[in-house]
Amino acid sequence: MSVARGIAAPNRWLRCAAHHSKRRCYASASTAASSLPADYRNAIEKEASLPTPDPPSDSQTARIVNTHMQYMVPTYVRPPPMFHKGEGCYLWDVENRQYLDFTAGIAVNALGHCDPEMSKILYQQAQTLVHCSNLYYNPWVGALSELLVQKTKEAGAMKDVGKVFVCNSGSEANEAAIKFARKCGKEAQPDGSKNEIVSFQGSFHGRTMGALSATPNPKYQKPFSPMIPGFKYGTYNDIDGINDIVTEKTCGVMIEPIQGEGGVNVATQEFMLALRKRCNEVGAVLVYDEIQCGLGRTGTLWAHANLPPEAHPDILTTAKALGNGYPVGATLVTDEVSSKIKTGDHGTTFGGNPLACRLAHYMVSRLSEKELQQDVVKKEAQFRKHFVELHKRFPEVVQEVRGRGLILGLQLNSDPTPVITAARERGLLVITCGTNTLRFVPPLIISPEEIDKGMAILSDAMDAVFSSPEHVKGTPGQQEMR
Repeated sequence: MSVARGIAAPNRWLRCAAHHSKRRCYASASTAASSLPADYRNAIEKEASLPTPDPPSDSQTARIVNTHMQYMVPTYVRPPPMFHKGEGCYLWDVENRQYLDFTAGIAVNALGHCDPEMSKILYQQAQTLVHCSNLYYNPWVGALSELLVQKTKEAGAMKDVGKVFVCNSGSEANEAAIKFARKCGKEAQPDGSKNEIVSFQGSFHGRTMGALSATPNPKYQKPFSPMIPGFKYGTYNDIDGINDIVTEKTCGVMIEPIQGEGGVNVATQEFMLALRKRCNEVGAVLVYDEIQCGLGRTGTLWAHANLPPEAHPDILTTAKALGNGYPVGATLVTDEVSSKIKTGDHGTTFGGNPLACRLAHYMVSRLSEKELQQDVVKKEAQFRKHFVELHKRFPEVVQEVRGRGLILGLQLNSDPTPVITAARERGLLVITCGTNTLRFVPPLIISPEEIDKGMAILSDAMDAVFSSPEHVKGTPGQQEMR
């Protein structure tokens, strides 16, 4: 047996026994490591002192990953843990270690992992009918469309919402929106001169070529350039620049009411009103991308529900929480926009299948519940209290809090990657966005106790990262956190 494998077995025993006697666990680790080389001794001490240290290179996790990676296109750089089970706000890795999840699959698992009713629906519908194609009717695609329209109106959002196109993802929902806007432009100007799509710096609309062309991030665009022609980019919240960027050639304007990937930036009401006014002046379709910020995440069904009706969109896109982890998306349109779309203009093979639609129908019903939405607002306040405490502890590190409801961003003055790692090794999953921003998009069902627990872990992680002398200059209260 190699030295490395000899270490792995006692480490696993130590982790399993830790909840019975932490002190005995640490002592055992120290004794076991005393006669070993320094590298192995440090590895054991780290595993004994951290609840969920990243799996080492000789772990079962690493062996599985190394076996699989040779067959996978390397589109992601992932941290070491491999997750195989979830329940509520928790995930477990293949080493059977538990993590509190503040990411919700990037704002997807609004009802947490493995919601019991969702599991029941998946089982029942999988035994009934999964797919029959859009060549035929099925009862659930129509029922979902009707419910989305009804609940959107009840929520005081998208005042002229009329119809729905159901697809498979957020990128597909935005591709449909782009095509619908272009079709409206072609109807208005048959010569094709009204074809420009305007989006904004900091936005993220997807990875497919149309959605990517509306995502002005060189990191994403450059490897696949040239982009689709006809896309222009404005400055988020810049009212003065609207008239120059939105012109008679503009057929559509795409905007996130709250930019998720861009740093949890919130559009001002004045900007959205001015954008709507300009779209009316030039006859452009206004598209709100609420794929990340919609479906209850801000405390209302749609993030733009706080805007007056005269700022409402012509097209609204959604996905993520719509399936709670199952692939499904939707593009909501006014009857005016729908009247421009003819049979054969657009389609989808899997979109609108009865399994996805029945599940999404359940999700829309649940996420429309007033009690759940009111709880989101309360939980936002709880997070913000913790952010104030973090600012007091780390006044030169924590700069600003942005967002609404349970899509929140904590702006730091340096790269948050070490904090992400330190939090993960203490049992908390949190992600980044924008530039040096920690993003908080937990399941909407997260409990007050879980919020307190997670923020205590984050505080410990930040203490571990920022306790060096260069980060402890000054005292709390030097600057006011915005």
